[in-house]
Amino acid sequence: MSKVLIIEDHNDIRENIAEILTLAGYTIYQANNGKIGVESAVVNLPDIILCDIMMPELDGYGVLYMLNKNPKTSTIPFIFITAKSERIDLRKAMEMGADDYLTKPFDDMELLQAIESRLNKKNSERDFYSQSLGQLGSLVGDREGLSELKKMIEEHIHRPFKKNQIIHYEGDRAIGLYLVISGKIKTVKMSEDGRELMTGMYHANDFLGVNTILSDDTYTDTATALEDSQVCFFPKEQLEELLKLYPDVAEKFIKILSNEIRSKDTHLLQLAYQSVRKRIAESLLRLFRQEEAAKGDSINVTRDDLAAMSGTASETVSRTLTEFRNEGLIEKKGSQLKILDYMKISKMKN
Repeated sequence: MSKVLIIEDHNDIRENIAEILTLAGYTIYQANNGKIGVESAVVNLPDIILCDIMMPELDGYGVLYMLNKNPKTSTIPFIFITAKSERIDLRKAMEMGADDYLTKPFDDMELLQAIESRLNKKNSERDFYSQSLGQLGSLVGDREGLSELKKMIEEHIHRPFKKNQIIHYEGDRAIGLYLVISGKIKTVKMSEDGRELMTGMYHANDFLGVNTILSDDTYTDTATALEDSQVCFFPKEQLEELLKLYPDVAEKFIKILSNEIRSKDTHLLQLAYQSVRKRIAESLLRLFRQEEAAKGDSINVTRDDLAAMSGTASETVSRTLTEFRNEGLIEKKGSQLKILDYMKISKMKN
């Protein structure tokens, strides 16, 4: 039987929702303000949370922020129930990580369908990621310490990030390590003139933040989800203990770190010495190889992301892609690109 937490300061509305959901067979917990709601969520760990926005003590945005900080509650589906229907309010809610929202007044069927839909999606995701974790054997191997790392991955909570949601900011202190379970994550660094330089692209089974966590430093870039993604988080203390106990785990992360450094060195040399055409071509090839590993024959990339990746202006990217298309090197439909002549792209000269 699924558990639902209702956080709503209006007694009649809260009790009416509770009555409907009780009749539908749900176990109900209630809180009349945000502070009590957060406490109830931590203690009872409901399967889904319904939360008003405008409340005393702690508003709905504050509730969502507090729950997202706690690993035990960060993956619980969260639905805002609100009378605020302005686009800016709804967008803020979704950017903070809310799964859905219901605008008051709503009827019984809207309520039940929203809850059922989110619970079904959560169950489907759990099944999918359980299958995905079965593929991690090739990532961590069979040795003792690596087997322990795999066990940690299987036991840790997987947190969802929506497209364009921030995972960490430049300057934040690293408190743990991320493993991408699905989706795509980009890291970018801002230049003094306000332009973005993409420093990395991470796909399923990639570790994010190895350099920062091993150097015990702050993040030097900002990580953002390029699409809806799932990541697994390991607290710094737990990872450090694993590295001390198992040399094979330390060896694994040293190799990951070495590959990252080599890749970034290559990227910096390209930015320093290659022409704009060559840099954009290399960026397309790098993206294509990553998508090819996922069995795709095309890539989806925005003009701004390609500009950040190749260290040039968005307008220059548009002009160069048009040239590539006119030369028969690529096919372009919106943000989707397909390389038509892989050899010419790869052998392009400065």
